[in-house]
Amino acid sequence: MILEVADLHIKTGHSLDFEQNFEKATSILSSMKGYVSHSLKRCIEEENRYLLLVNWKTLEDHEIGFRQSEQYREWKKLLHHFYEPFPNVLHYQ
Repeated sequence: MILEVADLHIKTGHSLDFEQNFEKATSILSSMKGYVSHSLKRCIEEENRYLLLVNWKTLEDHEIGFRQSEQYREWKKLLHHFYEPFPNVLHYQ
């Protein structure tokens, strides 16, 4: 199993909108081949910072199956405009 870790910095004043859109985007994520589970954690010290943790069966399920899919384009429309700067995403075994 692979753990995707994304450190998300949300534009000031947009956290509530981000959370609402993330709720919509959850159905996209959970429908993908190789998806296992995820959690979104809000930072206590920095109100506009979140940690997204996603478990995938393989690295390819995330990097190719998800990121090269039509569903990812919808995910981007829902979420990417909230990020400042764009998140750093790393994978762990």
